Amino acid sequence: MAEMPLIDPGKCDGCGLCVGVCHCNALAIVENVVTIDSGTGCDWCTDCEAVCSTGAITCPFEIVVQ
Repeated sequence: MAEMPLIDPGKCDGCGLCVGVCHCNALAIVENVVTIDSGTGCDWCTDCEAVCSTGAITCPFEIVVQ
């Protein structure tokens, strides 16, 4: 299985900003917490992590562009 962003449900406030920026449609709000559909093919753009004001989403790998 491909690596996916990590979700800390305790930090998620269910705002949905991450869902709005996910162009892969990999994220959804379920019971007021973001969830990831691992079958959608997340391309690690890290936009979800960038818009998460509570720090609930993290992408555990550093992407280096040279």
